[in-house]
Amino acid sequence: MDSNWQLFLDSLWPLTQAAITASIPLAVISFAIGLAVALLMALMRISGSKVLSSVARVYISIIRGTPLLVQLFVIFYGMPSIGLTIDPWPSAIIVFSLNTGGYCAEILRAAILSVPAGQWEAGYTVGMSRTRTLYRIILPQAARVAVPPLSNSFISLVKDTSLASIILVGEMFRKAQEITAVTFEFMLLYCTAAGIYWVICLLLSALQNSLEGRLEKHVAK
Repeated sequence: MDSNWQLFLDSLWPLTQAAITASIPLAVISFAIGLAVALLMALMRISGSKVLSSVARVYISIIRGTPLLVQLFVIFYGMPSIGLTIDPWPSAIIVFSLNTGGYCAEILRAAILSVPAGQWEAGYTVGMSRTRTLYRIILPQAARVAVPPLSNSFISLVKDTSLASIILVGEMFRKAQEITAVTFEFMLLYCTAAGIYWVICLLLSALQNSLEGRLEKHVAK
């Protein structure tokens, strides 16, 4: 029992450090890029162009219709067969970003469409172009609607970064696997990793609730 407790204490910081230096940065970078992709896809979907809309639909369908694990394998293990080798970290960022873009595109599209049509007309009335109206009037209002589901997507992404261990990215779960390879204490180490993920998600949920509360107060005014 004492040896298990000591192993828990000895492994707690290495796992936490891996979460801080790898898992969370991987999620943040991928989510930021993914949001840009999602916004582009959402705008293509509502652009009125059949070609652009079709391209966005196909992209979203592929991303949402295939498992994230398979996407990781295709990029990291599949690409070398066609002469394109990508390192673990860039591979993970590419896959997580594209995956986030596919799922968040529909969130942003729904949020943009939720803004009353009169807001577009208001922008045109004061001489704004469609693009300027979109970025100055529509998107700020859509952001209030999109924040809760986007926050949930980010929390899910933080947990999904554990899949990056499959392609040799040194994130927290990979560190847990490395320690278990030496100690063979699978239950202890994996439960410790699960606990750290849980704490991170609790903190992110608290930040999400705080942000939503501020937005609600802003709307109430």
